[in-house]
Amino acid sequence: MAEVHWSVTAADDLVRIEEFIARDSHIHAVRFVDALVDSCDRLGAYPRMGRVVPEFERTDLRELQFRGYRIVYWLRGKVVNILRVVHGARDLVDLVHREPWEIG
Repeated sequence: MAEVHWSVTAADDLVRIEEFIARDSHIHAVRFVDALVDSCDRLGAYPRMGRVVPEFERTDLRELQFRGYRIVYWLRGKVVNILRVVHGARDLVDLVHREPWEIG
């Protein structure tokens, strides 16, 4: 069983997503973010269930897809570090260059 940790940046991503959706519906925003977080809980039991992030082709950098969002995580032994939650339309390579992620 792996431990699942959320980076401060990923937690901030969740807040921004919730705030954006809440412009239309606070209840839908809370339900959406709760469901997204719940989908990540399975990573503890199945840390390799996500695909390798195609832009980087590193077996330790993986992602889950959730309703148009990419949940990018770094797998280190028995620890899953969720790095970012970004909309699928965003350019990850450009995002990493502008806001460097702390990965080895």
